[in-house]
Amino acid sequence: MIRDAREKRGEKPVGRKIGFTNRASWPRFRASAPMWGYMYATTVHDLAPTGSRVSLVGLPEPRIEPEIVFGLASAPRPDMEEPSLARCIDWVAHRFEIVQSLYRDWDCFAPDAVVAFGMHAASWIGPRQAFAPTADRWTRELAAFEINLNRNGEHADRGVAANVLDAPLSALRALVGVLAADPHNPPLAAGEIVTTGSLTRALPIAEGEIWTTELKGVALDGISLELAPRWR
Repeated sequence: MIRDAREKRGEKPVGRKIGFTNRASWPRFRASAPMWGYMYATTVHDLAPTGSRVSLVGLPEPRIEPEIVFGLASAPRPDMEEPSLARCIDWVAHRFEIVQSLYRDWDCFAPDAVVAFGMHAASWIGPRQAFAPTADRWTRELAAFEINLNRNGEHADRGVAANVLDAPLSALRALVGVLAADPHNPPLAAGEIVTTGSLTRALPIAEGEIWTTELKGVALDGISLELAPRWR
């Protein structure tokens, strides 16, 4: 198993990422459902308060995805409806994921993406906001918000909550159900980080660009990520 191999070389799993939550992408990758992969302490980072500068060196055909991420306070059960599932969440945040492709021009199908570590390269998480004290408000807002994705100050794409299996909480519930039927991987546990899929298209990125987001209808601030030029 890929997880076993990475743990043997000292990498610690810290959570799961969900991919292909946007149904509009399914025909392109011959997918009929989302997929998931592990994230590791070596690939998950916190954004600096004013944004972070990151390197793309060694990443094949990188792209960027803005997402919602949850931190779990307790282990969710597959029989939970969304109101009960929400009580398992400790915090919520907004993040950028950088994904990569081992396949030229992203010419791959859903099973290929699973084999390629879920296409995960790195995750940069913005400020964490307490979820449990106002779970009902977060549940409402996370079902209906909008996001603008900008490259170098210019609009690049727009997304909505419904792009991720109708809402981020719905994506989390779907993952809980998938893992309940998985004989090889453990269910989600307290303390894990779960990301819920890209709210916009996964757009190609290049060194020297600055990517930012603006969120409307949810109490999360936009974030910023600078892609460092190779010569710096």
